[in-house]
Amino acid sequence: MGKYIVKRLIGLIPVVIGVSICAFLLIHLIPGDPARAILGERATEETMNALREQLGLNDPLYVQYARFMGNVLQGDFGRSVITNNPVIEEFAQRFPATLELSLAAMIIAVIVGVLAGVISAVKQYSIFDNLSMVGALLGVSLPIFWLGLMMQWLFAFKLGLLDASARLSVDTHLQTITNLYLLDAILTGNWPAFVDAFKHILMPSLALATIPMAIIARMTRSSMLEVLKQDYIRTARAKGLKEKVVIFKHALKNAFLPVLTVMGLQFGSLLGGAVLTETIFSWPGVGRLMYEAIMQRDFPVVQNGILIIALIFVLINLMVDILYSYVDPRIRTH
Repeated sequence: MGKYIVKRLIGLIPVVIGVSICAFLLIHLIPGDPARAILGERATEETMNALREQLGLNDPLYVQYARFMGNVLQGDFGRSVITNNPVIEEFAQRFPATLELSLAAMIIAVIVGVLAGVISAVKQYSIFDNLSMVGALLGVSLPIFWLGLMMQWLFAFKLGLLDASARLSVDTHLQTITNLYLLDAILTGNWPAFVDAFKHILMPSLALATIPMAIIARMTRSSMLEVLKQDYIRTARAKGLKEKVVIFKHALKNAFLPVLTVMGLQFGSLLGGAVLTETIFSWPGVGRLMYEAIMQRDFPVVQNGILIIALIFVLINLMVDILYSYVDPRIRTH
């Protein structure tokens, strides 16, 4: 098992290097001048040149990249040119909000997606199967920004049931321990704050869950259909086992391996920052931080932010691979 983990870790090195190069080059292709964004439109050319020199923006790209990677290898992810705060601190402040939103979205996606996929497979070509697959197609196809705006219009402005933005109401007080507001409200026994936090997170988590929910449902259905055709399923039914035992203990257990991989990939992408969702719902997470940094041409935040997100993503994939190898030991031999 140790050799397998080491092999996977070595395989992640070129991935991280490739992501760092892409992030570095792409940010330099974005139109706009960081010096102009920092100093404003009325700044003189001499002042902007001095700032570019100070930030090292006049150096050749390969020199800037070498300096960028050298600092990263020393644990220095740079400072924001707008706020002058360390990038790692900016992410540490925003990451709990993204983590809470991603967890809520994944819980919804897994519960609904797996159940819909299982029922669709068991009742293949039924009305439920057709409706759930159409729903999965819509979930993948509907633009998040449109869905989010429609949900805000209906549930917040028309019905007044949910809150349209932020994580808590202005007049709600909560003692933070983990910065995961729902968990903090439970730990402190602050149930009014829990209800308020729940009303704020429900809409963005539902909007964010649509794509992973649809993908998980389709993958579960496909995997279950393949497993249900196996001989051991027919044998289990011939022994007189209850249908629930056959479906959930025998079929779902063996069909869950590819679904587990999809869940890991989807969760990693959500943790990377749901830019559109967080921007529409004014959710103070990593995605909104990256959006603001791009708009302000904050090169250090964007470059290092993409690298941090990539590291999170590959670490989650590594954890999924390790978990996968425990579930199916045959993988360790490959």
